[in-house]
Amino acid sequence: MTGLGFSCLGVRADPYAAGPTLVFRLRITAEQGVRVHALLLHCQLRIEPARRPYGPGEELRLGVLFGERARWSNSLNPIQLAQVSLTVPGFTGEAEVDLMVPCTYDMDIAATRYFQALEDGEAPVLLLFSGTAFTGPGGFQVAPVPWDQEASCRLPVGVWQDMIEQHFPGCGWVRLPRDTMDALLEFRSRHGLPSWEATVRALLAGTAAR
Repeated sequence: MTGLGFSCLGVRADPYAAGPTLVFRLRITAEQGVRVHALLLHCQLRIEPARRPYGPGEELRLGVLFGERARWSNSLNPIQLAQVSLTVPGFTGEAEVDLMVPCTYDMDIAATRYFQALEDGEAPVLLLFSGTAFTGPGGFQVAPVPWDQEASCRLPVGVWQDMIEQHFPGCGWVRLPRDTMDALLEFRSRHGLPSWEATVRALLAGTAAR
């Protein structure tokens, strides 16, 4: 089994991606003298909420995920952020590569709710690696990437906020069942409303009037 090591050098948002995408810069090291022909990596990224403090406002917003603070000693469990794959080209010694992680602004997803609740600071993220390594001089030796390989990262909340603002400037996102969307569309068409915002405001105004 090839000795490999992983570390995360930083994280940024991809300004040219079609949708919200984080880029984790990885450094991969191999044992001295070992030629790595290629790596087929699988990476699970998860948020570790117990590894940072929270202010009063954050506590209130995080209640939907973790309950009251009195329960947090048991409820601050890891949150799945993403699972992605990466093919790493050959190297000897060490290599640096970018791990592209598509994200969502779906507020029904726990990771999105978590980041939306944070005001500042950093979010602790753990990257867990597995996969297959192709190594060896003059030929191929195939070995699994050890399951205990991992790397920690502190994801700045500002990076997440700027990424979402780039793709959804000044907006939120709500997922609705198809029959509810059909009813909203019918209401919008019947009243000649120019946008979804105007549609929701008209419904809110009608509710307030009643």
